[in-house]
Amino acid sequence: MVDSTGQASLRDTSMAGSSGAKVDEAPGTDAQPESVIPVTDAPTDGVTEMLTSPRLSLRLDLNQSCSLLIMDEDNKMESDQPPKKTPLNKYALACALLASTNSILLGYDIGVMSGAVLFIKDNMNISSSQVEILVGSLNVCSLIGALASGKTSDMIGRRYTIILSATTFLIGSLLMGFAPSYPFLMAGRVVAGIGVGYSLMIAPVYTAEVSPAMTRGLLTSLPEIFITVGILLGYIFNYALAGLPHHINWRLMLGLAALPAIAIAYGVLQMPESPRWLIMKGNIEEAKRVLRKTSDNDDEADLRLEEIIKAAGSTTNWKGQGVWKELLRPTKPLRRILLAAIGINFFMQASGNDAVVYYTPSVFNAAGIHNRKGLIAVTIIMGIAKTFFCIVSALFLDNFGRRPMLLLGTIGMAVSLAGLGLGSMYLHNVDYKPPWAIALCVVAVCADVSFFSIGLGPITWVYSSEIFPIRLRAQGTSLAVSVNRLVSGAVAMTFLTISNKITFAGTFFLLCGVMVVATIFFYFFLPETKGKSLEEIMAIFEDKKEETIER
Repeated sequence: MVDSTGQASLRDTSMAGSSGAKVDEAPGTDAQPESVIPVTDAPTDGVTEMLTSPRLSLRLDLNQSCSLLIMDEDNKMESDQPPKKTPLNKYALACALLASTNSILLGYDIGVMSGAVLFIKDNMNISSSQVEILVGSLNVCSLIGALASGKTSDMIGRRYTIILSATTFLIGSLLMGFAPSYPFLMAGRVVAGIGVGYSLMIAPVYTAEVSPAMTRGLLTSLPEIFITVGILLGYIFNYALAGLPHHINWRLMLGLAALPAIAIAYGVLQMPESPRWLIMKGNIEEAKRVLRKTSDNDDEADLRLEEIIKAAGSTTNWKGQGVWKELLRPTKPLRRILLAAIGINFFMQASGNDAVVYYTPSVFNAAGIHNRKGLIAVTIIMGIAKTFFCIVSALFLDNFGRRPMLLLGTIGMAVSLAGLGLGSMYLHNVDYKPPWAIALCVVAVCADVSFFSIGLGPITWVYSSEIFPIRLRAQGTSLAVSVNRLVSGAVAMTFLTISNKITFAGTFFLLCGVMVVATIFFYFFLPETKGKSLEEIMAIFEDKKEETIER
């Protein structure tokens, strides 16, 4: 067949070739030069035969298929490549470090009091009940600071609230260091406790508000890292000062906390204010400047600014008004947020970790280690383990997510507390204390605080500070932290009494059961927040029910 241009149809020619039919030249035509394709019904030149050859068609098909396969493989390899690691913004890191140093004060108090209380008891001749009140009073009084910190930070800003926290703790440390009597010492604990309450709420909230979404887990874990570093420093100073006379050593242990408080108050003055608080105050331009410094590029800063402004709505000159009304009459999404925030803070302290740290010397004394310097040396080992695993958790939190690390930590704590209870069973009221049981108790205590540092320790502060909406964040977090402090004080002030009634073994088995319940709670009620902006997290709690139905 010849088409309208006079060219032979390739389709008909290829069909003829494929069927084996012979195509003859038209009569009366002369031979054409090889370089010219004849316009006839049956071209026989080499070029046309090559173009219409079935072998060439097959070759072309194979080449095309191979090309497609190679392209698909390249695309697959590109998709299999791990995502590029988000760089850590140095300015945001500096802000987080400065804010988190405030938490070192609480850690130092926890660590130093575990050793100082041994000497206070002898020097002031106080009872075990008075020791419990002395230790637990800081946690109970920190409830006052935690409740007040939300409203305070909404009024005067996050930065000045951190300074107020450090100043309050400074005054409390000096009162404790110079205390001439037990009531005077208690007064210092009350003042220092209020400062601790402010610190525990404001440090993670400020850090969460200045941090980019992809590195928020690491940066918001820094307050817990500084708490563990403070605990370790407290243990070290206990060991270093234990050889001094008993009426001097504990005063130095407690009074030295005033030095970092002064440095912290000065350092915080160099920090910028939280961009989210600035937007709530209507200071958009200053917030934009801070966001440009804490973001990787201007586009990211503009996107974060847009999200924050949208979440803040039309609020200007914000002073925290009306928040408690919303918290006490919550909507369904807010109710889920409150359940998650209060739940994780409750179980953090119901785990008994603070009490274990406070009374570790007493636990090891009951286990058969009687030398005081030896007791304090064991606590240093525990502090090193706690600090190491807290840093490990912070480094991997943004990669693995909050939920996996939290569940790993609580399961590990349950197993460790069971081991601690088992070892304590063979050390209670017996003349011969098996070395394996003593070793098991030491290992189990170190494992317990290590798993706490992997899960509940850092993640409680990260999670509590990131799940509340912008308007409710400070005061919502302060409510959750207040529960944290209340439970911590109750555990610290009853730990020895309960242990005397049901033995240390019974207490540790009880705490093991609490961790089992905590694991179940976290599995069902705490959704993952990794990699999401603070403004996106609210949608997780709003859509939770619908997503469950769809699955």
